[in-house]
Amino acid sequence: MAANIAKRPNGRWRARYRDDTGREHARHFVRKVDAQAWLDEQTARMVRGEWADPRAGRELLSAYATRWQSVQVSSPGTARIVDNALRLHILPRLGSERVANIRRSDVQAFVKWLESRELRPATESQPARTLSAGSVRNIYEVLARVMDAAVEDRVIAVSPCRRIALPKGHDDEVEVPTLDEIDRVRDALAERWQVLPVVLAGSGLRVGELLGLRLSDVDFLRRSIRVERQRLQTNQIAPLKSKASRRRVPVGQVVIDALAAHLASYPPTEEALFTDEFGKPLTYRRWKRLVSDAAKVAGAEITSHSFRHFAASALISGGASVKQVQAFLGHASAVVTLRTYAHLWPGDEDRTRKVLDAALGPLGARADSVRTEVAPEG
Repeated sequence: MAANIAKRPNGRWRARYRDDTGREHARHFVRKVDAQAWLDEQTARMVRGEWADPRAGRELLSAYATRWQSVQVSSPGTARIVDNALRLHILPRLGSERVANIRRSDVQAFVKWLESRELRPATESQPARTLSAGSVRNIYEVLARVMDAAVEDRVIAVSPCRRIALPKGHDDEVEVPTLDEIDRVRDALAERWQVLPVVLAGSGLRVGELLGLRLSDVDFLRRSIRVERQRLQTNQIAPLKSKASRRRVPVGQVVIDALAAHLASYPPTEEALFTDEFGKPLTYRRWKRLVSDAAKVAGAEITSHSFRHFAASALISGGASVKQVQAFLGHASAVVTLRTYAHLWPGDEDRTRKVLDAALGPLGARADSVRTEVAPEG
């Protein structure tokens, strides 16, 4: 690093140096010792890899984050998550701050704000809707990525996203709908859409995977559905998000019969298995609205994702292993499966009860006999 200290005509000392790009940086001091101390500090920062361009750090976070976002290479789904995090949460709160002025305490306050932020105010019948712990963590991770990039670009020396206390514990356990609730929602849908709850609940497909299906993906003879693409919320067809998502899903005769009956009345197109009234592929947004409206009519707490939870619950109740459920749902790892559905598997206490009941079976039969003999008449 080229550097020097020179006395100016006004008696002040100018310390200056050039960074590794050749750009000059200078400051003026009353005392030469202060100029030398500043120059030594800049040199040490460069040696430690902690130097940042002070002029670059004056840029607003909104400008830097927008530029960072424009050069990211990611799947459409990930790009949408990043865009939502920046547009709806990060930039409205921190966008007007200069990047170099954002401190760790500011980030911690931002996380706290996310935790308490009401997305929907409370009503007489429903509590206020807030961000889940997982959503808060995901939004924070986007901010952390932006700040890490700022460090790499030497906009700041150290990321403020360090040692941040994030929401602990798991998100709320998934709500599994009952068969009766699914039936009521199906009945509340127009005939054209009544097949979809059956297919979703019987296959465990993600909504995007279902809407990405073509007729050639359904094997009516072998009773299986091939999943190899998805329809995004933007209505674009895209690859699946992981290798594990690409799979062949076995389905029962109920699903096959429902599909056959539906297709006889509502033929598919070459592009999509499920179409709307105009022959266009059914969109994610339209299906989500249809389910929401039907759930209100049916008086059921069901979303477009609830049918997948029902399928997972049915498999677990039937004795399926973690690996079987993971493969069926297309999870990238068993960790994801357990994090979402661990509470549905029988726990140690349930197994203990079953073992003890089996061991005490004869005594249980005798107890039932005694209760029958002494039962009062009437």
